[in-house]
Amino acid sequence: MLVQAIEQFGGPEQFKLQQWPKPEPGPGSVLVRVRATSVNPADYKIRRYGPPFAPALPAVLGMDVAGVIEAVGSGVSAFKPGDEVYGCAGGVKGLGGTLAQYLLTDPALLALKPESLGFQEAAALPLVTITAWEALFDRAQIAPGQNVLIHAGTGGVGHIGVQLARWRGAKVFTTISSLAKAEIARSLGADVAINYREQSVEEYVAQHTGGRGFDVVFDTIGGDNLDRSFAAARLNGTVVSISTNRSHDLSPMHAKGLTLHAVFMLIQMIHNLNRQHHGEILTQVAALVDAGKLRPLIDAQRFSLAEIALAHSYLESGRATGKVVVAVP
Repeated sequence: MLVQAIEQFGGPEQFKLQQWPKPEPGPGSVLVRVRATSVNPADYKIRRYGPPFAPALPAVLGMDVAGVIEAVGSGVSAFKPGDEVYGCAGGVKGLGGTLAQYLLTDPALLALKPESLGFQEAAALPLVTITAWEALFDRAQIAPGQNVLIHAGTGGVGHIGVQLARWRGAKVFTTISSLAKAEIARSLGADVAINYREQSVEEYVAQHTGGRGFDVVFDTIGGDNLDRSFAAARLNGTVVSISTNRSHDLSPMHAKGLTLHAVFMLIQMIHNLNRQHHGEILTQVAALVDAGKLRPLIDAQRFSLAEIALAHSYLESGRATGKVVVAVP
């Protein structure tokens, strides 16, 4: 099978198009004929830094997948050959990568793909949707009528968060950086789009909450934005972040009595912990998509497997709006 592999960690130039043996499913596993994947920040961070949970070198990276079940191992009853599936199902230690024509993986990480989406559109959803679902529903447990602030409402995780929060009945606020992105965010269901380049946290908290602060703040950016999230939250409010891997002054959090949740959706994959929850989330998501309640926001620039180095570079540049998808021949 054709793969994009790396032999050492580093820049996008490490990718090499190679021929590897096609895997065969053993007991409890499935073989997926990959039709599309997408690039997430987690993918290029693994490629760049080689964290402890990275696959052993030489490695095939890639997490998101949409494709067709090619074969199933003994004991697998959830899927059969020919099923069209999607999931976040590879790219870490112990699992194959999706930058390949075939993926050997755990069926618990998969679900039947939305019938209304093509493979490239479906491949844009898994990692970001599971992340947003865990953040807003499993952790923050947002409720109808709450004021929820989602940072970066046209980003990979943010654009899904906006739609899920709207579906749950919250009043959705989101930060954006331009008029064009404000229009996109509103089309996804945001009630209010806030240009963070034009207003300080104090100014938009005063304007939109009367100085009270937001019930829930979803930080999809990390770094200094976590501090801004503390500032935007109400007394005894909730902050959820997907990027907390740096030092912060927690005294503002203490002064407000905030609850902070750190979400790292790869835990289930890395540690083989309750993996079926990911498949369960994606089953519910497929129903939402087919009901017209959720859709992926996909960047206009699309790539092929042969262009994976360009796809990684493009996402790292910060120029993408929504997800960067990759077609697999």
